[in-house]
Amino acid sequence: MEYLIVAILVILSGSFSGLTLGFFSLNVTGLKRKIKLGDKRAIKVYPIRKKGNLLLCTLLIGNVAVNSAAAIFLGEIASGLVAGVVSTVLIVIFGEILPQAFFSRHALSLGAKTIWLVKIFIFLMYPIAYPLSLLLDKLLGEELQTIWSKREIKEIIKHHQDAKGSDIDEDEERILIGALSFSEATVKKIMTPKPVLYTLEKSMALTQEKLIEIRKNGFTRIPIYEQSEDNLIGILYAKDLIGLFDTSKIVADFISKSKPLFIKETMLLDNLMNHFINQKVHIAFIFNDFGTFTGIATLEDVIEEIIKVEIVDEADVIDDMQHLAVEQSKKDILEN
Repeated sequence: MEYLIVAILVILSGSFSGLTLGFFSLNVTGLKRKIKLGDKRAIKVYPIRKKGNLLLCTLLIGNVAVNSAAAIFLGEIASGLVAGVVSTVLIVIFGEILPQAFFSRHALSLGAKTIWLVKIFIFLMYPIAYPLSLLLDKLLGEELQTIWSKREIKEIIKHHQDAKGSDIDEDEERILIGALSFSEATVKKIMTPKPVLYTLEKSMALTQEKLIEIRKNGFTRIPIYEQSEDNLIGILYAKDLIGLFDTSKIVADFISKSKPLFIKETMLLDNLMNHFINQKVHIAFIFNDFGTFTGIATLEDVIEEIIKVEIVDEADVIDDMQHLAVEQSKKDILEN
């Protein structure tokens, strides 16, 4: 009979130990997220897990109680030293290591299957566990939510993409990380620098030669300036010149009524994106802190920063305008 009781106590010890590790490896935030996704296991586990202090007191009191009882019964079966060694081996291996190793790997599934047992334990330990849990609630407050930083979320995405069986592919990983990063970048990072821009002066005549030049450059939106290239006044849309044969027309006749944005190069990209959306424009003129025109940025540039891929269409001659600006600058320095 004593051996049977010891065996039952060791099984209970393993149950308490495994349940403690298993349930508390499931954070409340994660369970809420799984419930929103319709996980039936999380729906079963959450009502018990959210009462963290009551659950903790119940399982720990039960664990200590059965371990103490097992040691007492083993002391009646064998001598003090033998009982101590045997109880230690039984409790450590079968009451701690094995159940914790098992529950840690299958916490949610086992938690959902053993929720009935946990409710029985809570009912039995309630007179002692409840007052202790109330004390912990007063001293510690509610359990803290698990909040990840952007850097942590990026690492989570990378880990999931690299993991076997993940449904996140390389393209999704790149785009997700880009979406988390673009709000930290400034307009200066994505802008097309002034030295490589194709611009037109307001009073310039739209001759056949100029129209051919515009077509060859391939830009759909062309910045327009008045007198000085730093004095930007608007945008000309190349599509508005389709079918133009009247050589008496000038650039000013085709300046778009929609005004472009005038922004500083220190503006963050998420703010620029909001301006594009709210004001329904796709191009911005960029100025430095001294009010000098330094380049342009488009909605396409912002999207490229998010997806981390250069968007090149059949009309584009140059893939990377910033790289072209750097190369031209180096060439000018060498020539001078």
